[in-house]
Amino acid sequence: MRAAVMRNKKLVVDTVPDPTPSDGEVLVKTLACGICGSDLHALKFADQMVETARESGAPFSLDVGRDVVMGHEFCCEVVDFGPNNYTTLKAGERVVSMPLIFRNGAMQAVGYSNDVPGGYGELMTLSGAMLLAVPNGLATEYAAMTEPMAVGLHAVNKARLEAHDAPLVIGCGPVGLAVIAALKLKGSEPIVAADYSPKRRALAQKMGAHVVVDPAQQPTFEAYRQAADLRPSVIFECVGVPGMLQQILRQAPLGARIVVAGVCMEPDTIKPALGINKELNIQFVLGYTPDEFAATLRHLSEGAIDVAPLVTGKVGVAEVPQAFETLANPEAHAKIIVEPWR
Repeated sequence: MRAAVMRNKKLVVDTVPDPTPSDGEVLVKTLACGICGSDLHALKFADQMVETARESGAPFSLDVGRDVVMGHEFCCEVVDFGPNNYTTLKAGERVVSMPLIFRNGAMQAVGYSNDVPGGYGELMTLSGAMLLAVPNGLATEYAAMTEPMAVGLHAVNKARLEAHDAPLVIGCGPVGLAVIAALKLKGSEPIVAADYSPKRRALAQKMGAHVVVDPAQQPTFEAYRQAADLRPSVIFECVGVPGMLQQILRQAPLGARIVVAGVCMEPDTIKPALGINKELNIQFVLGYTPDEFAATLRHLSEGAIDVAPLVTGKVGVAEVPQAFETLANPEAHAKIIVEPWR
């Protein structure tokens, strides 16, 4: 099959062997797969990602010296079934799945595995037990947004928001936009969002932000205080660069809750005394639960979350390397969808 392959920390387009479904697995055709910021990070920080996963016990065991077919935000079509498969799904049905697969008694991360190809290839193998049928005729490219939008739902759930809390979202890339959508779904207000990019601020408004801030024109926390008044503060860090968390600790109001959804892959430094003196609460978040993933698919299919503004481009496998470069410019795209069948 044709696939975009991470090889020696670069993306190349090549022909790789078709995957074969093992016990309990399903062979699927990739219809659409979103390009995630984590994949952009993987090209640059693959070694650090593997080391951090090993230290934390995460199911992330790839060998950076071997090929990896990335892609974990996908919608697929069922093609065939491996042995001992008890799913009720039929060939031809469209499905989504959490990007995890159980093989040989171990869990692997789809799209970050040398042995389990992700969605930047024409075919994939997935665990039959984890497949969810796409309901209500939801468009394929929007169904592929289930995974990234579930990240936002999980972050908001972890924040344990109360009725009068005022959320601030710092960074309006895909993660921040997913958080804003989940906050809107929850009925939080006012939702304040900050980003230097005009395009991302416009998308933040479309996803539900009540107030958008250009930090180059007005300090973020000044604008936030004006909008939130004296409400309890819940701050979502969705940037993931060194220094950002320290900056938030320094400017956050007393008693604020900070939810760290941005993934910083480099060592960082904070002053704990700032958090101690203000009695700040820091919650780190990752991924989502199976229930949150299923709920997100339902929200998308029922129109409760509208991801149409976020899908700003579609490419075939051959164009994936260029798409990675294009995504470095926040004014160019929000989410590019790979369609390997092209």
